[in-house]
Amino acid sequence: MSVRRIEAGYLPGLDAAQVQWQALSFSRDGQQLEVAVPVLSAPQMRALAERVAQASDRHLKTMTVSEIITVIDRAIARLLDGNDPYRQQADALLPLVSGYDAEMVRLGLTGFLRTFRAPQLHRFVAEDFANPKVLDGFQPAPKGGAVRAHGPRLLAHSWAGNVPALALWSLVCGLLVKAGSIGKLPSAEPLFAGWFARLLAEVHPPLADCLAVVWWRGAGGEQADALYAQADTVVAYGGNEVLQAIQRRLPVTTRFLAHGHKLGFGVVSASALDTVNAPVLARRAAWDVMRYDQQGCYSPHIFYVQRGGPVSPRDFAGYLAGELANLQRRFARRALDLEESAGVARWRQSIEWTLAASDALLGEPDAAWSVSYTETARALAPTALQRSVAVAAIDALDEVVPALAGLAPYLQTAGVAATPEELYPLADQLGIAGVTRISALGSMSMPEAGWHHDGRFNLLDLVRMTEIEPSAESAAEPYARYEP
Repeated sequence: MSVRRIEAGYLPGLDAAQVQWQALSFSRDGQQLEVAVPVLSAPQMRALAERVAQASDRHLKTMTVSEIITVIDRAIARLLDGNDPYRQQADALLPLVSGYDAEMVRLGLTGFLRTFRAPQLHRFVAEDFANPKVLDGFQPAPKGGAVRAHGPRLLAHSWAGNVPALALWSLVCGLLVKAGSIGKLPSAEPLFAGWFARLLAEVHPPLADCLAVVWWRGAGGEQADALYAQADTVVAYGGNEVLQAIQRRLPVTTRFLAHGHKLGFGVVSASALDTVNAPVLARRAAWDVMRYDQQGCYSPHIFYVQRGGPVSPRDFAGYLAGELANLQRRFARRALDLEESAGVARWRQSIEWTLAASDALLGEPDAAWSVSYTETARALAPTALQRSVAVAAIDALDEVVPALAGLAPYLQTAGVAATPEELYPLADQLGIAGVTRISALGSMSMPEAGWHHDGRFNLLDLVRMTEIEPSAESAAEPYARYEP
């Protein structure tokens, strides 16, 4: 079997021959790929961090936000072009390293990239700043005086690799607040971030030194400490243990923005369950389960379905099972390793042991999907992922919030199918319980541009504000040349 080898990461100003490289191996369907990722020493990391910070001062911080958005838009336009070498490389290699179905990755990547076109990015900025010009200079403040937003001189990123191209979110946020960025690649998907950094340098060469992409194993060692010691802000994605390990390494003055494990779920009102809408809703729900095999923090684990409609919750579970079976034929689930297979088997076994006479477990043990059905409003809990999902019948929408008790730190996305009269009261209840995003079924795993990730601000959390108070303006007036 021939082995293809490529280098990942992006190291402006560093001689690749002077850097150590670690090989990560991936194989699928007879193809084998060896990805070489850069492992820097602490002195190399310190030099790289200072180079990126200085380049940010010279270039990024002198551009307007609109100019930065134009550059990003040009890079994204190339990634959306199926004839562009970067996009062709992404379509060919991301399925290989992630294991996901190639067509699923292609469609998912296209939908994801569309949220980073210029119109969406302008909305992204406007979502956090009533006057986006505060990122370019002092602007009048409603209370008097003036205010300006400053992004970090150096922003460090630690990315997760559960979803391909996930690094793009924080990289773009860093660019929009004019921060120099150094990101740590995930071992599970070590390709996209480096590609984007190289592409951005091609599209706008002055930005070539404003980003870097590195790698280290696990929590890292001296090289990680060297980066964290110089970073103003650290953004990290991953499991809670990983995030705690990173936080312990940070200086007390470093701002830390952590995005850990979350649980998603769906709510279907009886008013949406007529014979026309129920199959459509089941199809949309199945797409949310299928996309990246529930690896996203927004993926659903359970659907609470209300009794009383023309289509019963049990029938909805059957529709959902049928749609998952159809999607398996179109987008085959990735091959599971032994631990993942054992996890699915344990989840199915735990369901089988607790099944009541009116409950059901749909899907054969060797199927690539599973749907459990219960007549009681069971508490929200993680499934085994890998297209395993629960459906629980409820009598009233008010039964959902008690099923979320104690889970506020882990709640994020709820997919809802309900009437307008039901939506807002339910949304109020879910928001109080800890939910930060409410979407339609079918959109749970496709967040829109500018969404408040984990209920926070994407850009505001990255900046610090400088204010000129009215007293300073007034005090300056007597010294003006035009004063007598």
